[in-house]
Amino acid sequence: MSQPMLPPAPIGPLTAAVRRAVAGAPDRATLADLLFLERWEISPIPGAAAALRVSQIRRANPSLAEAVRAELAAAGRRRAG
Repeated sequence: MSQPMLPPAPIGPLTAAVRRAVAGAPDRATLADLLFLERWEISPIPGAAAALRVSQIRRANPSLAEAVRAELAAAGRRRAG
């Protein structure tokens, strides 16, 4: 059985919130976490490991997680309206 995957990552972040956070990312692991959070907010994948990872990233960056969700919700409203 194959594991569902996140959508392919573009060259950089899709949201302004993550773009700002990436500018201060100290290392590649942090960058990977920030991009993972953004992709998860766009399209969550099933599985305990992914859910645990995203919950840890959210706990470490609550204001970023909220900013990403708000930005994606606003973009969704613009597309729908």
